[in-house]
Amino acid sequence: MCLGIPGQITAITDPARQMAMAEVSGVRREVNVACVDTGQSGDLVGKWVLIHVGFAMSVIDEDEAAATLAALEGLGEAQETLLAMAEGQAALEGRT
Repeated sequence: MCLGIPGQITAITDPARQMAMAEVSGVRREVNVACVDTGQSGDLVGKWVLIHVGFAMSVIDEDEAAATLAALEGLGEAQETLLAMAEGQAALEGRT
């Protein structure tokens, strides 16, 4: 399964290599924008993209980005709850 994480392009860092800085939940990292660059890479600044393994795979709108980030946050919280439940069950069974 592939997972795309929404990120907002904040700057073009190397137009020749089609590299840009993207911010994902407050964390910045450089990504390749070759798949979404229409020849005017400066037009990407401020846009939201789905990022997978360092590549911006598609441009998405801000509402879709917010909904996806909320869903991913919910999945993370669900995972934490399941882990806590498993740890609690192991403690009850004396497996800690």
